[in-house]
Amino acid sequence: MPKYVIEREIPGAGNFTAEQLQGISQTSCGVLSTLGPQVQWLHSYVTGDKIYCVYIAPNEDLVREHARQGGFPANRVSQVATMIDPTTAE
Repeated sequence: MPKYVIEREIPGAGNFTAEQLQGISQTSCGVLSTLGPQVQWLHSYVTGDKIYCVYIAPNEDLVREHARQGGFPANRVSQVATMIDPTTAE
């Protein structure tokens, strides 16, 4: 199944409280439950003004539908071509 990285521009995201992040997470999980098991949220990275989310989904359209239903921006959706890590150098 394809993996996607979603870039969400959210001013001040890095300053969100634990309660705000919990609320966003709960909204995301609620939408995911309605979309079914074909879309999975793996994890997210919160930076100053952006959140980068990693999802598994059969296509980009479902990733964008999750964003639409959740009221989240999806400024850029990129399909992961491959992954590398330090062991790739061996």
